[in-house]
Amino acid sequence: MIGKKKLSVRILVYIILVIGMFWAGFPIFWMLLNSFKPNAEIFSWPPTWISENFSLDAYLKIFTNSEQVRFFINSYVIAGVVVVITLFIGIMASYAFSRFDFKGKNMINTVIVAVQAVPPITLLIPYLSLIVTLKLYNTYGALILTYLVFTLPYCVLMMTGYLNTLPKELDEAVMIDGGSRFTALWKILVPTSIPGLVSVGMYTFMQAWNEYLFALALTKTNEMRTVPVGINLLMGQHSYEWNQMMAMSVLGSLPILILFLFFQRYFIAGMTAGSVKN
Repeated sequence: MIGKKKLSVRILVYIILVIGMFWAGFPIFWMLLNSFKPNAEIFSWPPTWISENFSLDAYLKIFTNSEQVRFFINSYVIAGVVVVITLFIGIMASYAFSRFDFKGKNMINTVIVAVQAVPPITLLIPYLSLIVTLKLYNTYGALILTYLVFTLPYCVLMMTGYLNTLPKELDEAVMIDGGSRFTALWKILVPTSIPGLVSVGMYTFMQAWNEYLFALALTKTNEMRTVPVGINLLMGQHSYEWNQMMAMSVLGSLPILILFLFFQRYFIAGMTAGSVKN
């Protein structure tokens, strides 16, 4: 009787998981299908699953349009620079929080946590004013500096938790052998912290890649705009380029998907280790 009950519960769990998988995956599947359809066919009724007019026109229009290609270049440059700077500053700051006790440490930690609780939209007007004052409006610097404000606190919190799981004896062993703290950090702790760095790097990349509000407000020309804003620009006053929107959405989703496929085990290990303190 107990065995049958456990089997029934397991079957129910699998059914719920399969339903959840289809519920989450169907919009992505539908987006992919529609990217290969002519624009007029997307809202036809009854809907067509496999189009008889299968076409790559939407993708060709994107790759042959210099403005749309520029959107992807901008997103890659901005997201890449934000990841590098976030990890570089974050690992040093988290090392300080993990290994040293100094005056004001608790207060700084509180401020870092508090920044995470502030809704980004409430900072839009102050940031816009600041960026204009600094003469960075419509530049890479405007978006990079803005995104760092949102990604650095998370990086510091996560990497501090991760470094707390590594014994201080590693640092001490390096210094006994004549090395410095920088040697201990960059040659011992950083290679050991690869799972944590990968998880933080993926989160940072996603934040910078997917962000729309500041990318729209802090830029004014198509030469500086990113993929999310570029997708929105396909919505015209009288017509929408639905197939191109779907194609750009597919292409915009690929970097995140590829990152998860290649670094999934590091991401899970980093998130798990960073959440526990020994």
